[in-house]
Amino acid sequence: MKVIDRSDFTALIEELIASDPREVVGVQESGEQYVFDRLESAEQLALEHDLTALSPKKYVMPQRETLLTYEQTDDDYEMRAEADPTGHIVVGVHPYDLAAINQLDKIFIDTLQDEPYRRKREHSVLIGVTMQDVADTCFAASMGTATIDSGYDLMVTDLGDRFAVDIGTFEGDQLLESVPTRNASAEEVERVAEIKADLEDAFDRELAFPPAALPTLLEASYDDMDFWEDYAEQCLSCGTCNVVCPTCFCFSVDMIRDLEGDSGRQERRWDGCLLEDFATVAQGENFREEVAQRHRHRFMRKGWYIYERYGDIACVGCGRCTRHCVAGVADPCEVYNELREGQHA
Repeated sequence: MKVIDRSDFTALIEELIASDPREVVGVQESGEQYVFDRLESAEQLALEHDLTALSPKKYVMPQRETLLTYEQTDDDYEMRAEADPTGHIVVGVHPYDLAAINQLDKIFIDTLQDEPYRRKREHSVLIGVTMQDVADTCFAASMGTATIDSGYDLMVTDLGDRFAVDIGTFEGDQLLESVPTRNASAEEVERVAEIKADLEDAFDRELAFPPAALPTLLEASYDDMDFWEDYAEQCLSCGTCNVVCPTCFCFSVDMIRDLEGDSGRQERRWDGCLLEDFATVAQGENFREEVAQRHRHRFMRKGWYIYERYGDIACVGCGRCTRHCVAGVADPCEVYNELREGQHA
């Protein structure tokens, strides 16, 4: 573990903003919330944030991106890959968002072998930060994502006038070469451990059972439509819970033809299983037409389906869906605890 003075860390971020060809983004205040956005200065950083509106997923899986363009040439079509491979330097990522990106890596790189995602991910630098404040909707400690030992290039912990820095990758190590650092003392290493241990008591919300029990719990709850219909009664099917989720990765691909008709582009955009037409197929058939079916699918996917296929519980406990749901029915912690209580009543 290294230690860097706060002023030197600020200088490092300023240097990256000024000289690195990649865009440097970080957590900053925007009105009454925190967001990841482009940094003009290191002074904009708000590393004490509790929760950002969107996760940094948007930098490796943009909300909308052009994958290719095509143009008619004589009797043929010329197609060009257009997805932007440029990565970002992302500063201030909480451990649960790093865990979410690790899950996306398994899906897009290991399984789908998605080239646009892989190139953005490999060209990006993730600078994590140990949580200093906990959102009232967050239950990351229950999901084992309040702290993390991998998935970052650098992980910083605020020690007042200095930061303790865990180096996760060779590129992270190289970033520190331009600024003075020193090895952490035994007391500083112990202080970081204390800060992480104290986090466990900072959460107001908690899952009442180990997350490893979720797949079995959800499988047993699949046919309990009374529960899902009752819970979905107030759902507006707006899809906000999908959009703000750091692990949701569903997308649609559109072929868009230009007005002239001899050229166009292929675009990928985020999609969400709570949206009414998400499961609509040819001939207009919708195999999840009812909102209760879509509501059930979302929770089954988070706690059962993704686990079956990739070995991960696809909820990291960030609490964004709970914070942003206008109907107040998206809280996975509440839903899972009620299901568990019902089964053990």
